Amino acid sequence: MVDTIDLKIIDKLKLNSRASFVEIGKQIGLSPSSVRERVQKLEDSEVIKGYNIQLDNKKLGFGLEVFIMFKLYSGKLILFCDHLNVFPEIAEIHRITGTHNIFMKVILTDQLHLQQFIDRLLVYGEPTTHLILSDLKDE
Repeated sequence: MVDTIDLKIIDKLKLNSRASFVEIGKQIGLSPSSVRERVQKLEDSEVIKGYNIQLDNKKLGFGLEVFIMFKLYSGKLILFCDHLNVFPEIAEIHRITGTHNIFMKVILTDQLHLQQFIDRLLVYGEPTTHLILSDLKDE
């Protein structure tokens, strides 16, 4: 379903999802209309699910990013999942195997905000918090 040309288009879109079909076509040797058709097929088949923006959270006033490993209390998974909308601070969340049930990335303003966030989590389980010092891939 996805060929090497599609993978090249995907690689270009990963670098810049706002790149024009003309730009991508020049870089991989296709006409803009061919790129457009292929991108449309990738979107229709949901290989491409959507497009995101990357924000500088610090410039938005959110200077603290943490990973939280979360061990839910017995029988709390469904309740926690039903209440995820009350935690807008959660940027990513995954159900995982191992000692902890949940892995999440949380974006917060400061340590007080972190403390308040953890206090809200304690109803559902036991969090283990890890501060993010830097993002090595972006550096």
